[in-house]
Amino acid sequence: MSSVSENVMKFFRSSNQVASPAVPQKLTRRSSGMGEVSRLLNSQEGLCVLDMGATSASNIRFFTNNGHKNYSEDLLCSSLDPALRVQDSAGNSVIDSKKFLEDNLVYPAAHFDVALVWNLPDYMEESLVKPTIDRLWSVMKPGGVLLAFFHTRDAGPDSTCYRYHVTGTDMLEMREVKFAPPGRPSSEKRSPRLQRVFNNRHIENLFRDFASIKFFLARDSIREVLVVR
Repeated sequence: MSSVSENVMKFFRSSNQVASPAVPQKLTRRSSGMGEVSRLLNSQEGLCVLDMGATSASNIRFFTNNGHKNYSEDLLCSSLDPALRVQDSAGNSVIDSKKFLEDNLVYPAAHFDVALVWNLPDYMEESLVKPTIDRLWSVMKPGGVLLAFFHTRDAGPDSTCYRYHVTGTDMLEMREVKFAPPGRPSSEKRSPRLQRVFNNRHIENLFRDFASIKFFLARDSIREVLVVR
């Protein structure tokens, strides 16, 4: 009889235990390009850094603690504004790139020493990519550096879009980016799709007005590109 009671008590104890929710594992990657940028940041103070993406507390802390000025612009989010949509001569819905640049990246010429573009060109609508890079050329100082990430074909169209947060000299934490499609509720947020894959020739053409370009091939189907203005 006592053994039956013990089994009953064990049952109730086990049924009352609630499994703890799984804590999402932080994704990190080592970045050779960020290591190069950090060497510049450590060599002098008072640099102006443009960080492409939603406001990142860790990025602000990393740059300001080293005596630099941090600016953030979430151009991918801004590019989804329905007000930017117009119809072309054929009646197709397109983005007005002129209006986009009237509202974004509005800075004096030769203002930034560093631009962290991350994976923006791969996820932004194609008609905005070249105008955005051209605007970056104009707001960067001669000799300034730009870091961008480009997917290789091995990544696949459903590759997750990440926001990168600097956690060390050459270490980045990756957090998935999700947006609700225009006109849809925030409950329908999803990761934006990869728009295209640039090959090396396309990347070189994209930055043809810059002084130099250097490629780093990573293991996660990403090419890091470090460009000097």
